[in-house]
Amino acid sequence: MEQTTLPTTDNQLVFSPLLRKIALVISYITHPLFIPIIITVLVVRALPEYFISFAHESIRFKYDLLYFRVLSISVFFPALVLLLGLTLKFVDSVHMRSQRDRIIPYVASTIFYFWGYYAFKRQGVTPPFFNAFFLGIFIAVVMAMVANTYVKISMHTTGWGGVIGFLLMLMIGMQMNVSFPLIITFFVAGIIATARLILSAHTPAEIYTGFIIGILAQWIAYAIVG
Repeated sequence: MEQTTLPTTDNQLVFSPLLRKIALVISYITHPLFIPIIITVLVVRALPEYFISFAHESIRFKYDLLYFRVLSISVFFPALVLLLGLTLKFVDSVHMRSQRDRIIPYVASTIFYFWGYYAFKRQGVTPPFFNAFFLGIFIAVVMAMVANTYVKISMHTTGWGGVIGFLLMLMIGMQMNVSFPLIITFFVAGIIATARLILSAHTPAEIYTGFIIGILAQWIAYAIVG
């Protein structure tokens, strides 16, 4: 019986253009820049009692100032730095395919996320687990930036590994029942990892290392913030 095999190039699987386009769309939708605002919206909706002060300070709609702050820290400023890097030729591609392309975005992100963590902690109205989440992002970016000297770690799996670590922190550290969100996150993380492999953006080792860094960083942050 004749076997059907996928074509290969240099021992790598070659996927169809349609599958690669789907993987690219998934990579855009689940970009790590969007993770902080996604988590913020979900946490605020699930645990509004921890964010009462932001509800009272709202201007246009409930929690709008909180959402704006998170969007500024995690999306607007990092995207602005990336655009400036592209304009000044410090970054070759928006996809940041090389380790060199990632240096400036990494450095800028460490500043923005530490600023976010420090501002929330200094204000004193956000719960410790929320502060720990932003500190965990900062630690993950620092770890990835150091590792970037040797290997191009997946920022996608680092980010979603951070989400897994955050949920595990809530489940084990705070005894919250987040089993269903955790299962969904594992499923989404698997899809994202597969998409990055289909695009040949990373090796399996770079994918797994990203997950490990993301999870570990959140647990280090939880140990610090408590």
